[in-house]
Amino acid sequence: MNRPRTSPAHCPGPLSRRGFLEVGAASLLGLGFGGLIESRAANVARGGGTFGKAKSCVIIFLSGGPPQHETFDPKPDAPLEIRGTFRSIATKVPGIRICETLPHTARITDRLAIIRSMTTDINAHSTSGAFMLTGYVPPTKAENVPAGSQDWPSIASVVGAMKPSERSPLSSVVLPELVHNNGNITWPGQNGGFMGAAWHPMMMKCDPNQQPMHIEGMSLADGVTSARLSERFDLLTQMDAQFQSAARSGAVAELGHMRQKAFDLLHSDASRRAFEIERESAALRENYGRHKFSQSLLLSRRLVEAGVRLVQVNWPRDPGDENIGNPMWDTHQKNADRVRDSLCPKFDRPFATFIADMQSRGLLDETLVVVMSEFGRSPKINGAGGRDHWGSCFSVVLAGAGIGGQVIGESDRIGAFPQSRPVHPPDLAATIFHFLGLDPAGEFIDPLGRPRRLTDNGEPLRELIG
Repeated sequence: MNRPRTSPAHCPGPLSRRGFLEVGAASLLGLGFGGLIESRAANVARGGGTFGKAKSCVIIFLSGGPPQHETFDPKPDAPLEIRGTFRSIATKVPGIRICETLPHTARITDRLAIIRSMTTDINAHSTSGAFMLTGYVPPTKAENVPAGSQDWPSIASVVGAMKPSERSPLSSVVLPELVHNNGNITWPGQNGGFMGAAWHPMMMKCDPNQQPMHIEGMSLADGVTSARLSERFDLLTQMDAQFQSAARSGAVAELGHMRQKAFDLLHSDASRRAFEIERESAALRENYGRHKFSQSLLLSRRLVEAGVRLVQVNWPRDPGDENIGNPMWDTHQKNADRVRDSLCPKFDRPFATFIADMQSRGLLDETLVVVMSEFGRSPKINGAGGRDHWGSCFSVVLAGAGIGGQVIGESDRIGAFPQSRPVHPPDLAATIFHFLGLDPAGEFIDPLGRPRRLTDNGEPLRELIG
């Protein structure tokens, strides 16, 4: 479908690398970068008032690939080697059934939209993951592809740059850790990619279940007061000014902007308080669950309250799981045991508690919540009792921003391929951008002055936008 181009009156000319980095970093500091797409956004069909309805977004990324059969798309009529040993159960919405492994989630389906026809057609963790996290087809479908400087920017980075927070020095946050393959090979598509470090989301490596919680790089050194930090920063800024006047390097300017961002964060009382998770009641923390993932969900709610535009919560690795055959949700072995005893209990109640907590605080209607992963699991259970990589068809769940009580798309009778309404990563990215008030067809300018579209021809899901 052809789309109107932005008129020259509204589209700036090519920027130098230095100039672009300064504009990009300025956007992260709250000065805004939306003018590049404003004229295009004005032409977007408002979709029954859903355009820009969400002030914030929380992406919950279940690293490893949850099995659709044992979560949101059970196949009770399929043969045992397909359906597995679990039953499907009724939910709060008549006609919608999910797996018995998610009893708490079953009670909140009136606030969920379940996509059962998501597809990447890629069976590799890192590249299918990059596709989901960016909305752009990766240049290869190979596994163990490391992150690189020419990767497409992540959804989190685009939102942080294009829609900076109006209330917090933080616009986009990823926690509690980056996603990586065995061997500590970090996936592509998790940062600003070819847009440079000024577009990177703020990575908060932490364990919110620790007492007290420690975030790498976020605490003052012993003996350094806020006043002393300000003095040091002023001196460093003066030295930088002299150095930059000689070097005139875009990379140096970028470093200065990022340091300013970190300094602003350390001096923001509201942002610092958001990380003081110990302020929450013991009862609420117990309801979420006392482990790294669940407390990260609670922390994401606190960050949304503080004005952070987008928070991405990644499913964390367990210590030593690189030496087992089913780390995270990558259940190549003993799939039924893993989802019953560990994985689903760690997701089910915390997720339901998170949705209820957001609603009770008046945050759910203005926050888009997306539960996704890199892919699903194979329809047939393998000889080790596991399910293998499967990018052809899997499930994604959305909530908030007025969404709820529906199923989008359908998989075939064994959960192998979309039976109807296939949904692709560009469509999911476009839906996220739409709800946050970013035109999915809009453009930004890369460091070489080239216009780049926010999505790879993605279309917001009409079932959700009206």
